[in-house]
Amino acid sequence: MPEKEVILTLDGLKKLEEELEILKTQRRREVAERIKQAIEFGDISENSEYEDAKNEQAFIEGRIITLEKMLRNARVIDDNDEKDHVAIGSTVLLKDVEYGDEEEYTIVGSAEADPAVNKISNESPVGKAVLGQIKGSVVEVNVPAGMLRYEIVDIR
Repeated sequence: MPEKEVILTLDGLKKLEEELEILKTQRRREVAERIKQAIEFGDISENSEYEDAKNEQAFIEGRIITLEKMLRNARVIDDNDEKDHVAIGSTVLLKDVEYGDEEEYTIVGSAEADPAVNKISNESPVGKAVLGQIKGSVVEVNVPAGMLRYEIVDIR
């Protein structure tokens, strides 16, 4: 089964590369030092500090593997192109047709999604609905609470 392509903006690629570098250099060294200190305490069979450090080491190594896989399968999209339609990397201003509320979202690949800062995945319901649409379009988004309708007010 082929590995899933990871769509990233240039900014997202840089963040993943930075995280990987920190994990490989700093965090590996820190956890190795914690393990060394815990071993010096003696019997490791009942040493919670040793267990915690080994668990953290496993987490770090797992995250390194995940990041390396993501970077290996990364496709970087240019989010600076002038666009007349919504694409990954676009920032979209949406207006709720029913209530008039406006929300601004940046459409990103799933690896970069962070709803807390209005970065939504191209695979999310709203992301799927707006992809490929043009300014002025009205899209319907099926969410657990029902059907929402948004007008695309602006695309940057």
